[in-house]
Amino acid sequence: MNYLYLILNLFSFIIPFAYSFEKRMSFISQWKAIALALISVSTIFIIWDVIFTINGVWGFNSDYLLGINILHLPIEEWMFFLLIPYASFFIHYSLLFFFPKTQLPKKSTKWITLLLILFTLIVAILNNDKAYTFVNYSFLAFTLMVGLLYGKQLLQRFYLSFLIILIPFFVINGILTGSFIENEVVWYNNAENLGIRLFTVPIEDIGYAFSMIFLNVFLIEKFRKLFKLPALKTR
Repeated sequence: MNYLYLILNLFSFIIPFAYSFEKRMSFISQWKAIALALISVSTIFIIWDVIFTINGVWGFNSDYLLGINILHLPIEEWMFFLLIPYASFFIHYSLLFFFPKTQLPKKSTKWITLLLILFTLIVAILNNDKAYTFVNYSFLAFTLMVGLLYGKQLLQRFYLSFLIILIPFFVINGILTGSFIENEVVWYNNAENLGIRLFTVPIEDIGYAFSMIFLNVFLIEKFRKLFKLPALKTR
């Protein structure tokens, strides 16, 4: 099935995108901020992806791909960095729409973030010989520091949203890493990670997803203020 990765991307994106036009929430009204955030964050992750692919930290199974490559990455991987974050942060903003007052207390958020920064830095330092582990947890620590310094209020809500986002994340990423299918769509070189898998998903992928989605939300809020876009509606 050489279109499996393409189907997973489109399946993840199409329903959130369709509901973006829903009048009460009017998520699509933020399209300028969304587009700029997606381009900015995906540029970082695509550069990271290209370097890791060239160096064999991970790779792609051509049995599940259309066969179109750009800068060593299949076209489906380029789509991944636009469509999957969109679907993920749409969940965050949908939760904000339906449950606008649900958030963690400030003090708890601060301590959770500080402990996570300490933990991720320790893991990164102790595993500096494993490329995915070291880069991923270092970048996660950086992302958390940005959140702590400039987006504490966002983190108060995002920690809870991310727990919900992890549900579809494990379904889609599980299939990509070999759940329910004969081989992986995306394979990982276990010499470059901790070798700990949740189902078939490397544990590093959770931090990877957190950084990618949170930075998108963080930049959407910054660009939304820059363009003076109206605040997102809540129910």
